[in-house]
Amino acid sequence: MTDDASHDVHKPTIVLVTGPSGAGRSTAINALEDLGYEVIDNLPLSLLPRLLDGPPVNRPLALGVDVRNRDFGTIALIEMIDRLAAQPDQRAQVLYLDADEEELVRRYSETRRRHPLAPAGPPMAGIARERDLLVPIRARADVLIDTTGLSPHDLRAEIDRWFATGEGRVLGVTIHSFSYKHGLPRGLDIVIDCRFLRNPHWEERLRALDGRHPDVDAYVAADERFTPFFDRVKSLIDLLLPAHKDEGKAHLSIGFGCTGGQHRSVAVTERLVSALAKDGWPVSKRHREMERRDGKGPLDKGQGA
Repeated sequence: MTDDASHDVHKPTIVLVTGPSGAGRSTAINALEDLGYEVIDNLPLSLLPRLLDGPPVNRPLALGVDVRNRDFGTIALIEMIDRLAAQPDQRAQVLYLDADEEELVRRYSETRRRHPLAPAGPPMAGIARERDLLVPIRARADVLIDTTGLSPHDLRAEIDRWFATGEGRVLGVTIHSFSYKHGLPRGLDIVIDCRFLRNPHWEERLRALDGRHPDVDAYVAADERFTPFFDRVKSLIDLLLPAHKDEGKAHLSIGFGCTGGQHRSVAVTERLVSALAKDGWPVSKRHREMERRDGKGPLDKGQGA
């Protein structure tokens, strides 16, 4: 790392990843590994001094710690944070993944896993105890991400925003479709309303289909306002993507909304994803209402990026 990079808050040398069980720590660790971090998960705290006194770290390092660590303790973890912060030639940050109690209980209920602090009892007892233990650690967090309602994709995008390094950095783009009736998806940078386009819902033969079907796509595209609308949106995105990349942004999220999130916003999303992929941008798509309809839930469901 250069001297300038060492002072960039988005380029820590060591990231300590912690938080309550079920809040997404494993997903965050995997995302950091994909970004080029060397990952050590569940390292016993007593072994940290040996790690820090060993050979110099030649690439970013991510350490995963939670109550399942063999010698976990609140005081020991605070001492670990202090020791990391005292390293003169390394920058350290604490990444804390959190979620509200209702979300954590739901995740444990759906996965039927036992909480490590309440192996023989209801998860709520372990969740409450763990959150109490981690209060001082949460207060020391440099980066706090609330994963309530987030999918693995959303969490990976947040990790990318905070921790992607500058070398070889690319701008990832995610295009979302959604229904305004259910609110805006989290983390959108740009929101565009498609409700002015004619609605396939009112065509009985199209009602049960969605915007991924060629008949729905053709119906939406036949609206006389569609082509000038889409061309202007594409021109705007073509202008913005290089500008955001030049500013060092790692990820851009664009949302298209319509009434039900099934027809118009989906069709526009599909077309824009195809156009940006042809232009060489790393682009992914999310059809939120389609995911809900198909039974794919948030973070704990294992939905891929």
